[in-house]
Amino acid sequence: MNATQERAAGERMPALYLSHGAPPLADDALWPGQLAAWSADLPRPTAILMVSAHWEEAPLALGATETLPLVYDFWGFPEHYYGVTYAAPGAPRLAESVRKLLSDAGMPVQDVPDRGLDHGAYVPLVEMYPDADVPVLQISLPTLDPQRLMDVGRRLAPLRDEGVLIVGSGFFTHNLAALRQGGIPSWSVEFDVWGGEALAAGDVDGLLDFAHRSPAGLLAHPRTEHFAPLFVTLGAADATGELDTHRPVIDGFWMGLAKRSVQFG
Repeated sequence: MNATQERAAGERMPALYLSHGAPPLADDALWPGQLAAWSADLPRPTAILMVSAHWEEAPLALGATETLPLVYDFWGFPEHYYGVTYAAPGAPRLAESVRKLLSDAGMPVQDVPDRGLDHGAYVPLVEMYPDADVPVLQISLPTLDPQRLMDVGRRLAPLRDEGVLIVGSGFFTHNLAALRQGGIPSWSVEFDVWGGEALAAGDVDGLLDFAHRSPAGLLAHPRTEHFAPLFVTLGAADATGELDTHRPVIDGFWMGLAKRSVQFG
């Protein structure tokens, strides 16, 4: 077990958005330690609810509620990255709670019991909770529409009072052209600065319309699935009036992409 603090009775868990990195994140000199330090500073969760950029399915799907093999949803990497394991316990009770909260709000839910955690979930969790002793449930992105994703987050917010850590896992900028260009592209810097300022100001309207209001929005996110999990996190914070508790935890760049990661609450 790491140094994660015990959660006090009645203490609400934070809601996180993190940039999850590719499998080689584990070999980075800095980033794994940043993630480990972050989790050590959090109260210990009863369970973790992951929303990853790498699972889009409608209606909203609940992944495995028991431990299954990981989904190695990447190609062309050295063989040892396909040998990583993360046998976290399933979270059937959390799945039932998610199903009830969303169904009561008229949001359809489906079960996909044979889908394990993808790399948007397990890559950061290996660094944050390496003992794999916290139950994990992954849910899909049922849409990329920011407003609808905020609604999902609002509906899931009560789980935070039950000790559930809600994590939106994406990448603050995500255009793989950066990997080919080398260096840090100006569009990545411009979007990261704009996004950091919008979060600090609580400019939800600007964030919701980021494709039009941000500089280089379409370059930073030619497709928006890696920014989309942020809106589930924002909804989970908005429902409890905690948007003004925004705290940047990790910033900087990795292979030209902004790895900004934030906490609410």
